Amino acid sequence: MPKYIIEGGKKLEGTTYVSGSKNASLPIMAATILNAGTTKLYNIPQIRDTKITQEILRFLGCKVKKSSEKIEINAKNINKKEIPENLMHQMRSTVILAGALIGRFKEARFSYPGGCDIGARPIDLHLESFKKMGINIEEEAGFIICKCDKIVGANIDLDFPSVGATENIILAAVLAEGVTKISNAAMEPEIVDLANCLNKMGAKIEGAGTNIIQITGVKKLKDISYQVMPDRIEAGTLLCMVAATGGKITLNHISPEHISPVLNKLRECGCKIDEQKDIVYLEAPKKLKSVDIKTMPYPGFPTDMQSVFSSMLVTAKGSSMIIENIFENRYRFIPELKRMGAKANIEGKTAVITGVKKLSGTTVKSPDLRGGAALVLAGLIAKGKTEVTDIEYILRGYEKLDEKLRSLGANIYKEEGE
Repeated sequence: MPKYIIEGGKKLEGTTYVSGSKNASLPIMAATILNAGTTKLYNIPQIRDTKITQEILRFLGCKVKKSSEKIEINAKNINKKEIPENLMHQMRSTVILAGALIGRFKEARFSYPGGCDIGARPIDLHLESFKKMGINIEEEAGFIICKCDKIVGANIDLDFPSVGATENIILAAVLAEGVTKISNAAMEPEIVDLANCLNKMGAKIEGAGTNIIQITGVKKLKDISYQVMPDRIEAGTLLCMVAATGGKITLNHISPEHISPVLNKLRECGCKIDEQKDIVYLEAPKKLKSVDIKTMPYPGFPTDMQSVFSSMLVTAKGSSMIIENIFENRYRFIPELKRMGAKANIEGKTAVITGVKKLSGTTVKSPDLRGGAALVLAGLIAKGKTEVTDIEYILRGYEKLDEKLRSLGANIYKEEGE
């Protein structure tokens, strides 16, 4: 198992860049199934989740060509409608391939998805939405089988603005008959990126980025090239890591408007921040101030940034209150932080963090993707050596994290293990 070895206490300074968005790449890669031709995608991060998605696309019958700057997917000769169970269990977002398969072939077969265990993420919203579009759903020996003669546009009112359900409905509706209207839709920038990509292919999607999205079905899509947006969670992670060490950074290839809530909270902590079109400059104070955060669907504070931000606050001045409104298991990194000397109390969805003078390096275990990144941050500010194990979670979502941190002066390296 690979692990990160970190010698803490180095102030991070310098310039680096943000990779392509994991959470935009996966639905956009799924969307290529809807085009019975070739789609060229640029800025796809080389991480475990995109590699698994490529494996699934190949299994389905797509030709996938990968070079350093692009991935080319030809979906003309897809000959399978089933997502393999072993790959389905490795990450949750494989479920969005179902919407694309149903959209093009009117059938899909898949098992319940896996991924990080950060709480209940039931796919009932997806399945109920499919039913409203005329898709029959049966369960058989742990598999979900979706089939229909035709997909019909429908009015779908989501109980919760789920990103995955919104994406799946869009993918199923693009080639459907009639108009599909999603109310209480997720408004995340990744939804906008997916809609922009599909519209470039010839889809008719209006309202992405608002809570009402309308999709008018079209007969077919065309070949395109598309560049995926920068990863806003990676951007926030790098800024927090630099701020925690009292450093300064020029971060390139970033969309500052996508992380406004994070930038505003960093300013509250005492950081100086200058935003330009696709660059953010941050300079940290000598000592960060405590702040309160509560996670909300976009445009609120992102749940995916909560772990890393909380980790940054463990050495801030004063007490911070964190309220996690999205996932109930998001605090599994905190017991690991406490082993390094952090002071934190959890009650239900609230965590109270009281700043300490220093953390001490030890061996800690990544509980999930973002919790793992939070422990890397703790290792960067701890005194002595920290080993972060189970980093395959981190490798699912961050491209070249250790390389980027080394370029800023961190003493971190990856040990492959057995």
